[in-house]
Amino acid sequence: MRKDIHPKDYRFVVFKDMSNDYAFLTKSTVNTKDTIKWEDGKEYPLVKLEISHKSHPFYTGKMQLVDTAGRVDKFKTKYKKHYEKK
Repeated sequence: MRKDIHPKDYRFVVFKDMSNDYAFLTKSTVNTKDTIKWEDGKEYPLVKLEISHKSHPFYTGKMQLVDTAGRVDKFKTKYKKHYEKK
């Protein structure tokens, strides 16, 4: 195996799912400017996630409709006449 290819600056980092405020503490080498005060009273670097296992439809069993930039409304207005017939 090759030596000295893995980073050596592992530290504790908090990853937070912004959709449901779930957070977990783990070791990582990711760089971030944000920090958060954790349950133990110490301050750790914060990485903001859009989705985690607590909010992903595959793991939760629930489908969540995420309207990004009005795509659903755009679709409904485009096909409005098909909805009115029913």
